[in-house]
Amino acid sequence: MTNIYIYCLFDRKGIFQGVYSSLKAAHRDAMKSANKSLSQVYMHTSDGLHPPLLVTLRNLLKGQCEVQIGYGDQQRVIAKIIKTRLKE
Repeated sequence: MTNIYIYCLFDRKGIFQGVYSSLKAAHRDAMKSANKSLSQVYMHTSDGLHPPLLVTLRNLLKGQCEVQIGYGDQQRVIAKIIKTRLKE
């Protein structure tokens, strides 16, 4: 049985924006949504704030499922990615 991971993108109101099989595309669109203000964008996790790099995102999601990563400035989350998998 093959694990197929998907990445769902939501905006700050929780409205569904899209589903991706590519982490790179999900990260790109989350950055577009979060980068509309003049402040710097961070990735929000339960561990704290992280720089919004694709390598960092891959490392945070590696080996985990049903994980949520938020994108936004230091105080608020503007977009979020949820990693899940397709179940047969």
